[in-house]
Formats: sequence, C-alpha cells, structure tokens
Amino acid sequence: MAVTALEIKSRQPYADGVSFSDVGPCELVDAEVRFAVDPDHPANELITDLKLAPRDADGKVSFSADFRMVRPVDPQRRNRRVFLDVLNRGRQRALRYIQDAPETLDAGLNPGGGFLTRQGYTLVWCGWQHDVPDGPGLLHIRVPGAVTSEGPVSGKIAITFQPNAASPTRLLSDRGQRNNPAADTSEPGAVLTVRDHEYAPIHVFPRDQWAFARLEDGQVVPDAGYVYLAAGFVPGKVYRVIYTTPAAPIIGLGMVATRDIAAFLKYGTEQEGNPCAGGIERAYAFGASQSGRFLRHMLYLGLNEDESGRIAYDGIIAHIAGGRRGEFNLRFGQPSNVLEHSVGSMFPFSDVEQTDPETARTGGLLDRLTASGKLPKVFFTNTAAEYWGGHAALIHTDVTGSNDLAPSESVRIYHFAGTHHSSGKFPLGDVDPANGARGWHAFNSVDLTPLLRAAVFHLDRWVSHGEAPAPSRHPRLDDGTAVLPGHTAAAFRSLPEVDFPTHPRYICRLDFDEEQGVATRLPATVGKPYPNLVSAVDRDRNEMAGIRLPDLTVPLATHTGWNTRHPDIGGMGQTIPMIGSTMPFPPNQEEREAWGDPRLSIDERYASRDDYLERVRGEARKLVDERYLLAEDLETVIGHAAERYDFFRNRIKEAQAAND
Repeated sequence: MAVTALEIKSRQPYADGVSFSDVGPCELVDAEVRFAVDPDHPANELITDLKLAPRDADGKVSFSADFRMVRPVDPQRRNRRVFLDVLNRGRQRALRYIQDAPETLDAGLNPGGGFLTRQGYTLVWCGWQHDVPDGPGLLHIRVPGAVTSEGPVSGKIAITFQPNAASPTRLLSDRGQRNNPAADTSEPGAVLTVRDHEYAPIHVFPRDQWAFARLEDGQVVPDAGYVYLAAGFVPGKVYRVIYTTPAAPIIGLGMVATRDIAAFLKYGTEQEGNPCAGGIERAYAFGASQSGRFLRHMLYLGLNEDESGRIAYDGIIAHIAGGRRGEFNLRFGQPSNVLEHSVGSMFPFSDVEQTDPETARTGGLLDRLTASGKLPKVFFTNTAAEYWGGHAALIHTDVTGSNDLAPSESVRIYHFAGTHHSSGKFPLGDVDPANGARGWHAFNSVDLTPLLRAAVFHLDRWVSHGEAPAPSRHPRLDDGTAVLPGHTAAAFRSLPEVDFPTHPRYICRLDFDEEQGVATRLPATVGKPYPNLVSAVDRDRNEMAGIRLPDLTVPLATHTGWNTRHPDIGGMGQTIPMIGSTMPFPPNQEEREAWGDPRLSIDERYASRDDYLERVRGEARKLVDERYLLAEDLETVIGHAAERYDFFRNRIKEAQAAND
C-alpha cells in the first residue's frame, strides 16, 4: 500500500453542525497523509524523474500531502462513495462549482446548497501541487527533488505572462504560485522577449535593460525570484523570460498521490489507518479548469491503477479542460500554466485514437487505460470559453477539422452552450477582481451549476447501476453547428458597440524535443495550427449546439464564450482567456430602434413576465426529460430566470433614474 500513514490533525463538526436533509450533520477531518512509492514499479514508470528521487532504506520514494475530508457523522447515512475534488492551486472548488458555495477563501468549506453532502458523499481533498503558496485554506504536497551524483538537477525554464496593469517587476511564477528562482541573477544567456499577442513577432530585450531583481524603496535590488524591466511591463503585451532554475521538484508525484489516496480509501484496512475502512465501494474524481486538465493528464498516462493492480477511480468528470492537459509531469513544470505555447497543448486530444497527418503521430487520450482494462466512466464537460480558447472541439473532431469523432463507449462529451469558464455571475460586471482583467463587454451571467449537478448524478447512476447517461451533445461538422470563429463575425459585428475578436485563440503543433517529461527545446518550435472550431449561432447570436439552458432557448440576451480586452488593460482585439460576454436585448421596440439593434426586444418577444417564465418552465422541463437537468433544479432555474427578467427588462429605466 503506497499510503503509509494518515495522521488525523483535527476532527470537528462541519458547517457548525448543520443537518443536511436525511443525511444529518457532517464532520470535517483534517490530516496529513504520507506516501512511499516504488520508483521501479511499472505503475509508476511514467512519472518523470522518479528514478532520480532520494530513496529510503526500503528503496521507496517518500512524500506527504495535506488531506481534508467531509462526511456524514452517521456511518449508516454515508452513500459508500468517495468524491475527490482535485484541488485548484491548493483551493477546494467542487462546492463552488457544484453546490453554489460563495467565492471566498473558505469556499471549500462552505456547503452552499449542499447537493453532494445531502446525498451522503464522503468528500475528499488531497494536496498535489508542489508550488502552492502559503495561505488560508490552501492544501499542499511536499515532494523531493531530482538529484544526480553531481547534485540537484538544474535546467532551463520559461515563464510567460500578460499583465493587466503596468509594473516594473514581476514574480517568476505563473499565477502567483511559489516562484521558480534563477540559479544565477547575472546569467548572461537568460532571455526576455515581448510580443503584441501570443502569435505576433517577437522582440528580444538587450540583457542590460532588464535584471533578476525587485524594487525596494525605489531601488533595484537583485532577487532571484523576480524579473525587473527598466522600461516597465506594458499591459496587454505578452512577455517571456527563459533562464536556468536550480532545482527540479518531482511534480508528477502529485498524480501518484491523487491515484493512491483513492485506492487507500477504497481498499485500505483499519489497521493501516484508513478512516473509511470497509465503507467505500466507488470513487469519483472531479476537476475543473486546471484540475480538469490534471485529470485528463492522469487519464493519458494511465494512472488509474495502483501498485497492487487495483482500479482507483470508477468515474471522472473533467470539467472546463477542453482538449488540453498541462505541465503536471514535466521537469521544471509549472502546473498553473494556461498558455497556448505549453506542453499542455500537445497531441493527442480525443479519447479515441487518431493520426496527425502533419506529424505522423498516432494516439488517443485513453489508449493506456483501454489497454490495461482500468478505464473509468468519463464525462468531458466544457463551456463556450474552451471552444473560443481554440482547443475544446479537438476532443470530438479530427485534427484536420474535417470529420466528427464518435467518443468511446465509456465517454460522454457535453458542451454547456453559451456559458463561460466559471459559472456566470449576476448582476452583471466587467472586471475580475482576482487579476484586474476588464472586458469590453459585461461578463457572461449564465449559471451552469445545475448542469454539473445533473452530470454528477448521472455519472453515479452509470457507474453504480449501469444506466447509460444522456448522449453526448456538442458542436458537430455533419450538421453545420461546428464552424470557424470567423463564421460568426458578421452576425456579432451587426450588433451595436460590439468588439469582435481580431485575434481568435488557437493552438499549434509544438516541438519541445520532449521525451519522458523532459523538454530540451525552449521555446518550442511552432508548427501548423490546429483548427479552432466553435458553435454556430442563431439569429439571437446565441450558440446553436450543445446543452442549451433557457438562457439561450428563451433568451433575454446574447451569451458568448468570448470577451475582448478593455482599453484600460491593453491588448485591444485580444480575448480575455476563459471569459465570456452577456449582451442584453433592448427592453422594448423604442430602445431597439434607438440602438440600431437587429435583435428583437424583450417586450416584442414576451407578452408579460408570466409569459416569459412559463416558456422558461417548458424549456427546463425538456432538459429534465432529456436528463441534462435534475427535477430538483427546475425551480432554481426558473428563479434565476425571474431575477434576470426583472434586471434586463428594467435596466434602461434604472439607468435613467441613476442619471437624473
């Protein structure tokens, strides 16, 4: 057993002891879990640099991680299923994405609507990311570094960033994680470049115009953890610094921890310290965004079988990952990297095997698991933002963009039409307080959490009872709903004050000269682009393909998976990664004509508020009948619709009153 100990640090009532329906109160358990894995075992052979890790007296590689669990206090009310939420940069996210928990530092502990807890799940979190900074509620993993007889392994790393505000300094990390320090602040071969956007020509800064340094009381102070540019970093530009870093943490052990904690909770005994001994029949994993890409990478590496040959996860939901994986098993990898020019953007993308005619590479995401017979049931769920990110369609079309691909029997692919990367926020806003990004349009407001709750429910029915879920639903070439982004340009540009992207995102064939998780070519050689297909739109400019909530079938606005950068943050014409738009309809004919808007107004569409809500109810019931929505969420969807109707219908009146 790879888990050698699970040391409980604290046990306390969850959510102040509130009772969750018939399940009753739950408990919160915090612990540290310790692992020791065999670097020579076939189950671990694809973990980069594992053979270079220090070994203990038994020849094992030891590491540890933070562990958290929430479960019903009464064992008889537990549903005998582990639901592991793959941490997102150390944060617990499933309760936000699935249970509508608020966006706070302790969102992982706030039960929100309690969907998972009400069903009796044992909710689990386990640290996996090596560079998570210290902070409230963040969970960590502690892994060894790769060493040789000459000492710690060092080598080249690339840090890429696009600032939203002017600044002379930048931390050498991705998205605020622990930095990747320079081995030598005076390294002559280090390179800093800039370009106007990800695909624009590159300008190289002379070495004397920048330094590994920070500002302290207005003075430039050498610092291996920062990069300093005398002229200042300009908002909207894309910068990349390539340099030597002095250590190579074995970050692939995060995947081993994620695999083995599920196996331990399913199969470990009480004598081995398993707090769930004899109480778990099934294990599911959920990951969103970075965590969804992490799960896709685990699937690709076939890491669903422990050292004893036992299956870890019975079902997986990889949400908003699109066609990408990540730097989760790469020497000097940055797990938070979301940029297009990354090893996370490499072939294969689809679960079924295909050949790339440009590179002659053949493969499929699930090849190893199919061969081993340890294949879980899998849902790939995406929003419009992943399609406009240039990669989601690659999971169900071939790499030439010519043919649809049928998923394997164990896979469902769902496109949540007209949504963006996280569930939409309401009332409307155009600024992300987390990073200062500001959109030209208001951010997308569609709430997709009801669709995720249905996915969780039906995944369990599929695994536990053999009930096949609803068929895949996504843009398709054979019915004309999968199109190039430019196909929608005229429709959007006909709307007043719309800024359509001039630089739609796509990913390219990349050659890092990478083998067994070690990339020796930085930057990568860039080859031919892959096709970036999105959904066609209807006359309201709403997406035609995928699972369409009443926001799209009984619309009050146009909802997109793209939004362009506001002049305040530079980079005009570029999209903001992962952010969509909501473009409200005019409230009445008079305003429509004054705006010059070709879309019918709200009053021209619906006789009254009651008429609108009755139509919403009818469309929501269809989704329940089709099994894309749960009956218990019917009133939730209608309640959201009522709130949005009042806002969109009255917004002109409110704006006029505010100006009086």
